[in-house]
Amino acid sequence: MTEQVGTPSVAESSIDDVLVRQAGRVGRITLNRPKAINALTLPMIEVITATLEQWRHDLAIEVVVLDGAGDRGFCAGGDIRAVYDSALAGDGAAGALWRAEYRLDAAVRHYPKQVLSLLDGITMGGGVGIGCHRPLRVVTERSRLAMPEVRIGFAPDVAATLLFAQAPGRVGEHLALTGDSIGAADAIYCGLADHVVSSERLSELVSRVEAEDVDIVLADLEPVSEESAPEEPGLATDRIWIDECYSGGTVEEILQRLEDQPNENAGKAAAQIRRVAPLAAEVTLRAMQQTRRETPTIEQVLARDYRVMTRFLDTHDLRDGIRTMVVDKHDSPTWSPSALGDVTEHMLDRHFASLGEGELQV
Repeated sequence: MTEQVGTPSVAESSIDDVLVRQAGRVGRITLNRPKAINALTLPMIEVITATLEQWRHDLAIEVVVLDGAGDRGFCAGGDIRAVYDSALAGDGAAGALWRAEYRLDAAVRHYPKQVLSLLDGITMGGGVGIGCHRPLRVVTERSRLAMPEVRIGFAPDVAATLLFAQAPGRVGEHLALTGDSIGAADAIYCGLADHVVSSERLSELVSRVEAEDVDIVLADLEPVSEESAPEEPGLATDRIWIDECYSGGTVEEILQRLEDQPNENAGKAAAQIRRVAPLAAEVTLRAMQQTRRETPTIEQVLARDYRVMTRFLDTHDLRDGIRTMVVDKHDSPTWSPSALGDVTEHMLDRHFASLGEGELQV
């Protein structure tokens, strides 16, 4: 069926970095910054938000498909370079980006129509936010999902702790504190994805959904042979030590348990956590603990994420982490505080304290 461009108000703002079109009963939104692995900018977020709001009332559209241009990934996250520039300038641009992004995350979660997310290739940070908070999440043999924020000096946002808290056992703490990426089988095991489809058949999937029921098409396209099925989830095996080690009440206790384990993967996890920003690790664990204890809504988690991220803007870690690992592309940031023992309760309390009139309203 011939693709039709949306109404002028949407189409005019979606020519470059977001492609918006309609085919049959499908409204399709494609992130179109392949050189940046489709990282989300504020204008992109605004276009997606406006498009979804418009389609909410369009009876012709029954299914929304979210995907990314190119073959490298669905979405590498938010525009981290813009966050870095804003942190240096103190101009509030990073806050504006996060406010729009988090509101979009909540809007997708509660959208009244089916949303089919094609998480092909790299899906990190903001990509997890718009792609993983509701069913019909498709991964492929190329998919790599992660929330690697602790590695560059801050904590997982986009309500990722809500997703991680729903993962089996303490796998969520493991992923949050190491920033590890996972493939298709582990993504499904963790509850971050629902279906596996070969990357070569994604075009067929989208084409068929224009006229057929989504669940029927997915059942038909999922791998059925041993040759085409994804690998077994490694995290299921690692649960033996993950649950024991990550039930520790502090990051230092978790590290001690990991380092006492004879398992090689546990040792690797400990080494990874030793390299991340101590403040980021402590903030991340507290956020995970709060999410487990309070069972909040996505809106409540996003409001907390906004507080935490706003406070990180003022830290050395966020600026130096992004500068060294994203801008200069080196792997040698300096953290402040430099040791877990130097992270105080006051530092942690500050990150979670109310912003008063500046609180995010989702």
